[in-house]
Amino acid sequence: MSRMVQATGLTYSYEDGTQALKGIDFGLDDGKTVALLGANGSGKTTFALHLNGILRASAGKVVIDGLEVTNANLRAIRQRVGLVFQDSDNQLFMPTVLEDVAFGPLAAGLSVDNATEKANAALEKVGMAHKSGKAPWLLSAGEKKRVAIAGILAGEARLLVLDEPTTFLDPPGQRGLADLLESLPQAKILITHDVPFARRLTGDAVFFSNGTIAARDTVAEIVARFDWSAA
Repeated sequence: MSRMVQATGLTYSYEDGTQALKGIDFGLDDGKTVALLGANGSGKTTFALHLNGILRASAGKVVIDGLEVTNANLRAIRQRVGLVFQDSDNQLFMPTVLEDVAFGPLAAGLSVDNATEKANAALEKVGMAHKSGKAPWLLSAGEKKRVAIAGILAGEARLLVLDEPTTFLDPPGQRGLADLLESLPQAKILITHDVPFARRLTGDAVFFSNGTIAARDTVAEIVARFDWSAA
């Protein structure tokens, strides 16, 4: 099994001098799912933003699917890594659902016909083909999340990084999202405080604390070991 993510000695400091990551070592194999747990401000999202080069390490390195995150590799890496933001409204901006999902393939240089074909296939996969002509802002929170994921699938990403994916979703929406994610073969990183959601999708969890990885174990063991009220 190939390694999808390998971070070694990853360190990052913000412009004000705050050290957000302190020598992170992390690995994830292709097709596997891991939950990133920990308190707000512990470094989870900062770490995730290094996986497609939005943030760049102060020291150490990140390798995605065999490619180091460098300027020369950014285009290829961003095709491999799909970020699903906490608020889908930050991700959906085109007039219709179909146009939104086709945006990535078009930007990658595909023809309109090929991009539309990929977008329709992705919408079918997430159960949103019937909404292809709708405006994204008219969708429910759960539908918006599915469309955001469809946009990533249309670009043929090999790693999905989801930041607090159950935010704004009611219980049926959360169950539907879990069903969808379970059906997808891509590697997944779930940044979440939702323990039942994490436990359903994976037995593997990493606990971030003050810019470090304090432990890697099962979701159940991490929750039992650490003060979850602080997360």
